[in-house]
Amino acid sequence: QVQLVESGGGLVQPGGSLRLSCAASGITFSMYAMSWYRQAPGKQREWVGTCISGGIANYPASVKGRFTISRDNAKNTVYLQMSSLKPEDTAAYYCKAVTGDLEYWGQGTQVTVSS
Repeated sequence: QVQLVESGGGLVQPGGSLRLSCAASGITFSMYAMSWYRQAPGKQREWVGTCISGGIANYPASVKGRFTISRDNAKNTVYLQMSSLKPEDTAAYYCKAVTGDLEYWGQGTQVTVSS
């Protein structure tokens, strides 16, 4: 059974930081590129970044410099470290595992940035 479980979401003030985790099971984790996406109500799903097995990560301009994706292959876990958070970062955050034609999604964790 393939399962991706996000955790670490919550309420944070603007300018604050939050670290999300995505724990994977049922897959050979090191074979998968791990990505983070987010979706706010009434908005399209947005790509937040991708981290390949070797640890190299890419990000869109909207989060570059503020968000960092890392992974621990031994723990089958990918992380999203978010800093300098803005209200527009408020969204449900999802992780995705991809290898070849296979794609799996987690169920998401809510991040709310508000004072």
